[in-house]
Amino acid sequence: MRSTLAQNLCCANVTKMIVTGLAAILLAPPVVAQDAGPNQQAQDQQAQDQQAQDQPAAQAQAPAAAASNTDALRKAAQNPVASLISVPIQENWNFGVGPQDRTQNVLNIQPVIPVNVAQNWNLIIRWITPIVYQPYSSFVPDQVGPDLSGPLAQPQQSGSGTVVPNGIYGLGDMQPAFFLSPKKSKLIWGVGPQLLLPTATKTGILGQGKFGIGPTIVLVVQPGKWTLGALVNNVWSVAGHSDLPNVNQMLLQYFINYNLPKGWYLTWQPTLTANWEASNGGRWVVPVGGGIGRIMKLGFQPANVGLQFYGNTVHPPGASPWGMRIQIAFLYPKKPKG
Repeated sequence: MRSTLAQNLCCANVTKMIVTGLAAILLAPPVVAQDAGPNQQAQDQQAQDQQAQDQPAAQAQAPAAAASNTDALRKAAQNPVASLISVPIQENWNFGVGPQDRTQNVLNIQPVIPVNVAQNWNLIIRWITPIVYQPYSSFVPDQVGPDLSGPLAQPQQSGSGTVVPNGIYGLGDMQPAFFLSPKKSKLIWGVGPQLLLPTATKTGILGQGKFGIGPTIVLVVQPGKWTLGALVNNVWSVAGHSDLPNVNQMLLQYFINYNLPKGWYLTWQPTLTANWEASNGGRWVVPVGGGIGRIMKLGFQPANVGLQFYGNTVHPPGASPWGMRIQIAFLYPKKPKG
């Protein structure tokens, strides 16, 4: 009980620090273009006069260039198959798990790396590594008296007892995906394989103990201030622990972003899942909700930060009814040539 209380206090303190830090980040200045270096000093008064005449025009162009760069980076960050290296770190809290209203925590580290494979094609590698705190409960039977039949005999136990909250923390199953995507297309799309790797440090609790594979596809359009799209995959197990359930699961994430001034944007990106091996009562998780985000700079580093809340209108018995997601993605745009 003491260890569980300490874990809960630790999670609360970490949550407070992350939320406070995110609030400070969101209030920082947005990403802007770097200022051009000063012109070489004029050698005569005529050059100085010309520089003074040109200065108002340069000052007018600088905010426009900064806004243009911010918008372009924001559009690329919202496109899952853009030619942009990014390293999103996503913290998910799923509240109200089980009869004791525990909190599950999933930290996803999911770098996205584009690789040039042909003149008109990119291979987008999206590798999700989850680090999970999974709450669970242990049943401790009541002791009704010792069995004195021998020195190594165990105490006799009745059918009654106490449910003791426990939890386990470790690595979950990695989920790499590979998208083949055209560099130029009116409809942005990518298609390829989705893998499920049995890398969990506690099989059966933090992971499914199966190697799985299936198709994945993403479609995106970006008209004006909007980004609209969907990503879907289905994975079937093909190998793994024979004593664990087979895997046949679908994931559908649709995303809607509306871009606001100064790098801000509104976002809706719930992730729907279906476990086709489960019964109808525990098959679907259907969240609704959204949040807000911003493209900005942390020192010299461009970043995409966001905060979202979701309520699960449909979920398996005992699963989380609602959750919170905090994300920071470090962005590495290509430097202009020349």
